[in-house]
Formats: sequence, C-alpha cells, structure tokens
Amino acid sequence: MKKDDNEQKMRVSFDLDEVLFVSPETHKTEPGLRFPFNRIFKERLRLGTPELINRLQELGYEVWIYTSSFRSEGYIRSLFRCYGVKFDGIVNGTRHLKEVQRDNATILPQKVPSRYRISLHVDDETVICSQGKQYGFEAYQLEAQDDAWKEKVIARAEEIKNRIIHKKEGH
Repeated sequence: MKKDDNEQKMRVSFDLDEVLFVSPETHKTEPGLRFPFNRIFKERLRLGTPELINRLQELGYEVWIYTSSFRSEGYIRSLFRCYGVKFDGIVNGTRHLKEVQRDNATILPQKVPSRYRISLHVDDETVICSQGKQYGFEAYQLEAQDDAWKEKVIARAEEIKNRIIHKKEGH
C-alpha cells in the first residue's frame, strides 16, 4: 500500500511532569544542562527522552506534548531545543482550557487527546489513562523508573498504528 501524501501521520503525545520531567532522586535522567541554561530550565529529563522522541519522528509519527501544566509553549520548546528535540504540537493547560473546556458546563477531563487527533497519549496518571476508552484515545501508563520505557512506548505506538491501518484496509 503506497502512502498517500495527504494521509495524516499518527500522533503520540507525552505528559510532562513525572513522565518526561522527573526527579534525579527517583529516576535516571539526561545530563543536566550547562550554565546558563541550567538556571533557566530547572527540570530534568527522563533518561532516553530525546532519543525516543527523535526515533518516533524518524518512524513517521508526529510527537506532541499534552500537559495540564501552565508552562508556556515557548518555554517548553526552548527547553527541549537544548536537547535537540522539536515537537510537532504542544497543548498546555491554557490551550486546553481555551480549546477543549471552553464554555462547557460539564467539567471535562484535564486532557482529551482525541480532540487533537492524538492516537496514543503517554501519562503517569491512572485517571487520565482510564479515560481513554470514554474519550476516544489509547493511553500508555508510565510507571516508576523503567529502563525499557522507550521500547515499550514504540511497541505500543506500532501496535496502534497497525490496528488503524488494518481497520482502514477493511481487515
């Protein structure tokens, strides 16, 4: 099957806190940034984050951040640029409230990845992951320190992509 140029890439999103941003006391982390960047960006990245994001993009996925934090998009992009990472999209707490919650009388979950055509969302919160079925997205729950987390995320993304392809082909 030839890939159509107009075909949408599958999107994978990551939460920030306790997923990509972790404490060196509980997780293996990427080396800290050098001065002066380490004064601006205090967060530490989970070991393997730049490698995983770049690998997913090489495999043809769009990679997004979907966080309930109110860090600005510019701050997030600048921090990750220091590690050689560029995101395809960012949804922070401000954008979520403006575009998803809007003036809904019903309080929606703090993340609704399907609203942004995100097929797989990686999060640490059980409640977010459990809402996937109801709100139309797949989730991968990242637990504590896991040396194989990158491979597990890629495997989950590939599994979902293959399911989507089979469904489109009528299998």
